[in-house]
Amino acid sequence: MFRILMTTASIAATIVAATVPAFADWTKEVPVVRVGIIGGENEADRLKRLSCLETKMKDQFGVKVEFYPATDYAGVMQGLLAGQLEMAGLGPVGYAGIYLQDPEAVEPFVVNSNVDGTLGYYSVIVTRADSGIADLEGLKGKSLAWADPNSSSGYLYPKAGLELAGIKIDEHFGSTGFSGGHEQGVIAVLDKQYDAAATWSSMLGERAEGYTRGNIRRMVDKGMLKMEDINIVWQSGIIPNGPTVIRKALPDDMKKAMFDLYSTLHTTDPECYGAVVGGEGAGFVAVPANFYDETIELRRREVSGTR
Repeated sequence: MFRILMTTASIAATIVAATVPAFADWTKEVPVVRVGIIGGENEADRLKRLSCLETKMKDQFGVKVEFYPATDYAGVMQGLLAGQLEMAGLGPVGYAGIYLQDPEAVEPFVVNSNVDGTLGYYSVIVTRADSGIADLEGLKGKSLAWADPNSSSGYLYPKAGLELAGIKIDEHFGSTGFSGGHEQGVIAVLDKQYDAAATWSSMLGERAEGYTRGNIRRMVDKGMLKMEDINIVWQSGIIPNGPTVIRKALPDDMKKAMFDLYSTLHTTDPECYGAVVGGEGAGFVAVPANFYDETIELRRREVSGTR
């Protein structure tokens, strides 16, 4: 199921950089750029973290920019399908869910690359360090928090990965439920509301720092989590990094302008780039059209109830 993802170098030939002058013609057709923000952390933190990107869009293109933080993943997905949002950052399963409803609705235009050039991340299951639960066997009969029904690393991939390992979810765990987001799930574990939670991490870099990127890293950076307080008891195979998508019907010069902004952000404003990705990385890159084929098939099977 899980495949090794290509490095930035191997897809460099697919990247087409474009220099678009500020206040380009597309702004007459799209005077307001509405950007969806999926859940996973509290609304105030999401807006604060992305405020630099909002400012850059306004200054560079001379358009009105509105960021919409949704309470769940489905809100952003439906906004894109209904044409009420122009862009959004999604997890791979969120994009797959949109694709299965309408393949012509949106297209991925950038994906963040990791510090080592790879384009994937991992689902992990965490427990409290003082719980004595250090592996999946220790979770037998215990409670597990999923993040969101449309989350890749917080639901679909860990659920599929555990099932492939021979674990029957309903029999192995005493109970499972949805916490409402990655941050909320880890907090629920720390507060002893759940014994374990599924979340995500790059699993690169220093453990003490929460690794280079992911929900765990963001929580460490915000002082909400100390790594000595949790155990990582399970790790998935590699998952393709989630895309930033844009509606296909929008003008091509707008798409090129946004690609240019995102693909150069790590060099033009490293601080803003770090805030947008929630940690460290090597920049936003383009990916081939078939990059999410495996995730789309996994989502299709989940929806249809087949394996």
